[in-house]
Amino acid sequence: MSHRRGRILLVDDDALQRQLLGGFLSAHVYEVQEAAAAEEALSLVRESAPHAILLDVRLPGRSGLEILPELRALLPDVPIILITAYGEVRQAVAAMKAGATDYLTKPLDLDELLTALADALSRGDVLNSGGLAVPPLPPGFICASLALRRVLEIAAAVAPSEVPVLITGESGTGKEWIARLVHLWSNRTAGPFLAINCAAVPEALLESELFGHVKGAFTGAVRTRAGVFQSADGGTLFLDEVAELPLHLQVKILRAIETGEILPVGADIPKKVNVRVVAATNRDLPEMVQEGRFRVDLFYRLNVVELHVPPLRERVEEILPLARQFAWEIARQNVRFSPRAEECLLTYHWPGNVRELRNAIHRACLLCRGDVILPEHLPPAVQSATAGDESRKPEGRLSQLEQAAILAALAECGGNRTRAAEKLGISRRALIYKLRAMEAQGITVPSPGEKPN
Repeated sequence: MSHRRGRILLVDDDALQRQLLGGFLSAHVYEVQEAAAAEEALSLVRESAPHAILLDVRLPGRSGLEILPELRALLPDVPIILITAYGEVRQAVAAMKAGATDYLTKPLDLDELLTALADALSRGDVLNSGGLAVPPLPPGFICASLALRRVLEIAAAVAPSEVPVLITGESGTGKEWIARLVHLWSNRTAGPFLAINCAAVPEALLESELFGHVKGAFTGAVRTRAGVFQSADGGTLFLDEVAELPLHLQVKILRAIETGEILPVGADIPKKVNVRVVAATNRDLPEMVQEGRFRVDLFYRLNVVELHVPPLRERVEEILPLARQFAWEIARQNVRFSPRAEECLLTYHWPGNVRELRNAIHRACLLCRGDVILPEHLPPAVQSATAGDESRKPEGRLSQLEQAAILAALAECGGNRTRAAEKLGISRRALIYKLRAMEAQGITVPSPGEKPN
């Protein structure tokens, strides 16, 4: 069975449906277990954990929704895909909240089923692909790339300590998400997590926001007010855009980190605080240190551990899973992307990263009147990013070289996607996405086991 993709537990009370889906998945090199009822499914997973579960909502006795929390407790990291009847959006929403990885509606689109399984299993492959252990991720957090996996490994390793963490990366890459994970995986998880954007608060008010003030400290200070350092006591304080701190406040931040004491505006006696500081920036702090715009002592105090979040263009494997996640969150229904729309999403370079992707999907969901997102629903810049666009000739030539390399790797590996991906130095799912984009351009792609001509 070493050649099998994984073992799928198919839970459905309809014997004909089980036979059809089981045969289809077996033909696509999955090992299939079947269960006709909830208790049978629970018994099977207690004996041996499957790699993924396809769970029908409507079952005799206990429904799929009723046993979902129990399955999730038994198998916290196993993908569970719910199968619902068309239009049962409330059930789908409840399922996602209860821990389902994805959901599909009847009548099932078999291509969509294969894509959902590949996405779910590939995510599991990344999270269990060696290296340091990574704790369970919160619902909605997608890690499908080795680049992000490496960041999570370091975050998991340093989270239990008390050292400050500096998170760097371009705007929109998800730095606050990483900060929240550090807090979630730390010994401070029961305490508060507070975030303050140092660039969003006027400089005249920033000191008070950070350290608080006493009554009468300045005009309008009619009562004593705690700042975020006090409010985050026992937990984690996230200083976003830390590079925008004025120099005179950088000194006070440094003192707070080193001594655990703050001095509210207008106060004479410092206050003790127990806070872990996690900071983030999209600026080049070493360059700012050289220019005298950021204190060198604060830089070294914050930069005990640096987590660099790679841009989305270096995490291509995550573009479509993120797009589907955003589409679900925004539209609250199962929205599909046409092959051409997927090609646009995969080809565009996303200078605004995950934030720009979410905005693009938000726009697409508003313009899409059905349940299929087409290229014309995407922003103009994303539409024009396809390989055949005359305005992007350099990227088109690069794409042709990439296509030739992919076809050559498939030829050497006898059409085997996994070995070809290893040879190319990319994940299997990234290769699948690239093959889909090639098919959308009319390029013949060999089936698994078939050598290219």
